[in-house]
Parts: sequence; structure tokens; C-alpha cells
Amino acid sequence: MVTAESASPRALDELDQALLRELRGNGRMAISELARRVGAAESTCHKRVGALVESGVITGFRAEVDPAALGLSIEVLISIRVHPHARRSLTRFQAYLTDLPESRQVYFLAGDRDFLVHAAVRDTEALRALVSDRISMREEVASTNTSLIFDHSPR
Repeated sequence: MVTAESASPRALDELDQALLRELRGNGRMAISELARRVGAAESTCHKRVGALVESGVITGFRAEVDPAALGLSIEVLISIRVHPHARRSLTRFQAYLTDLPESRQVYFLAGDRDFLVHAAVRDTEALRALVSDRISMREEVASTNTSLIFDHSPR
């Protein structure tokens, strides 16, 4: 896998950018439809998408799951500040946050907060249990701040 440390930035031309724009909207789009939308030959699109994957620009094709369709109607962002003495265990704590079933994404941050967790829960009782019983009670945690997501605009 290509990482930020090992990769030099890849220059993207207009076709690469168009391919990425279309694939962000639908990662399962057939090459024939992709070629039609960007105005290029199927063979060119196939080769370019393969090169974008090989170079690490495209890191995967994922299913986007709507939490509300699963009965998880409340989405939140939980910002977490850890105690200074807990800095030695940040990797382990990040793994804990990532493994929580409610976690959709976990970010390790610079600034006055250390982590940001995007979570989805069924109701306010489940939110209270997540924040109070499973995050705030951890010895690493100095404080949390929870923000309710009303809406978001996917890229």
C-alpha cells in the first residue's frame, strides 16, 4: 500500500480528475458508463482507473451505508481530549474508538482536541451510553464534546 510517507504526489490531468469525480459519485459504475460520462475510450478509462489504484490515489471501492436505513437515526461528532499522561497509549485508544460498533469514522487530530469520532446511534439513550459509559469512562479521556449532525453534504 502507498502511504503519505512513501508516495510522491501524482499529477492528475483533466481526465484523471473527471474519472475521480465520477467514481466518487458511484464507485460501482461500469467502465462503459464511466467512459461515456468522461468522453474517453473504455480502454483508456480502464487503464487510467487501474493506474489510479496502483499509484494509491484510489484506495478502495466501498459501499456507503445509510445509518437511518438501519434504524440509527442520530449521527454525532464526538470530540475527545485525552490526558497528557495518556499520550503513550494513543494508538491503542484509537483502535478502541475504531472498534466501537457505533463508530463510522475516527480522526486523530492536531489542535485542542485529540480525536473526532463520527458515530451513529439509535436514540438518545444509546448516545448517552456511548458517550458516558464507553468513552468518557476511559482513563485516557480528559473531556468530550458531542455535536449533533442535522445534515451533511457528501462529496
